[in-house]
Amino acid sequence: MNKQTLFVTLTTAALMCGCQSSKVRISGRFVGSDAKNIYLEQVLPLTQSVVDSAALAPDGSYRMEFTGAAKTPSLYNVIYDGERIPLLLAGGDRLTLGSVGSVIRNYTVEGSSESELLRQFYQAFVTGAQQLENMGTAFARELTDEERKELVREYTAEYYRIRREQLRFIIEHKASLAAVYALYQRLPGDRHLFNGDSDVVYYRTVAEALQESYPESPYLQSLQADIARMDARISLTSQISEARHPDLELTDIYGKKIRLSSLAGKVVLLDFWSAELGSSNALNADLKELYRKYADAPVGFEVYQVAVDTSKPLWITAVQEQQLPWISVSDLRGRSSVALGLYNVQQLPANFLIDKEGTIVAKNIYGKSLEAKLDELTK
Repeated sequence: MNKQTLFVTLTTAALMCGCQSSKVRISGRFVGSDAKNIYLEQVLPLTQSVVDSAALAPDGSYRMEFTGAAKTPSLYNVIYDGERIPLLLAGGDRLTLGSVGSVIRNYTVEGSSESELLRQFYQAFVTGAQQLENMGTAFARELTDEERKELVREYTAEYYRIRREQLRFIIEHKASLAAVYALYQRLPGDRHLFNGDSDVVYYRTVAEALQESYPESPYLQSLQADIARMDARISLTSQISEARHPDLELTDIYGKKIRLSSLAGKVVLLDFWSAELGSSNALNADLKELYRKYADAPVGFEVYQVAVDTSKPLWITAVQEQQLPWISVSDLRGRSSVALGLYNVQQLPANFLIDKEGTIVAKNIYGKSLEAKLDELTK
């Protein structure tokens, strides 16, 4: 896992802001590794470069001092034994940073309130993400059906626990730059914070708070630019015509790519679901009944079901266990799937009913309402 996802949209002004810069001193002690040196890395939007280093004394103690830090906190990494510890440093800071044993899980920092907040988020987030990785690896083992189901339940519970804690941290510490850092962290396979462009509410909440706490920070400027882009995308995708729909080309469980447009001339239910959602089993069971009912209808009926998941074993297992008879596809990008953006899907499950002329005639239609519409369209 990439343990450090950067502020990917920051401008190069991040470390050039305004500027009364001054010295930063970092000292402390690291114990539990054979590493001989410690490094300080400056994080820029597109690059990361080492700006200082120090040799560790026999007892693991060290001291670094560098100049050129901005007066508002900026992102740096301390690198020790191959691990990166993110810090938010400002000119004049005097930090004590150290660890005994596991670096990421045990490091402590004193002398910078922003770096301490960042530690609280980062340690919990990385620990949770590592736990997810371990669970994902376990899928490769030979498991019984019950063991696999239990592992899926555990994975899902841990995934959403991490997400809840991430959002809680962002809201509780919205006026901190640590909250900006938390906004841009992603679990493996995720592109969005939570639910695509609808996440703009979290970005806006932080930006409004930073306007009071760090009005001159370039991170605020970059955040506002991201908000403007998200608002523009929301405005664009909300204008999808009912009479036209974007084409999709996604891969089924056998590795075959299938285009949505290949079903032209049929009535198609474009269905978005996730194997991780407990309600999916019941919805799929209902849909299987309808699928059988209209199998021989005068106008053909097909389901093009897009799984919004990141775990291929989890998705394939769900398709096979539920014996889904229709087209099941996924790009395994989870909430970052391009298909979600193209159809402006804000929550799961979701569906679009497309008639034989290719017109979207209904959205989020289920049960008796869907059956009545299929009666009409498949005659």
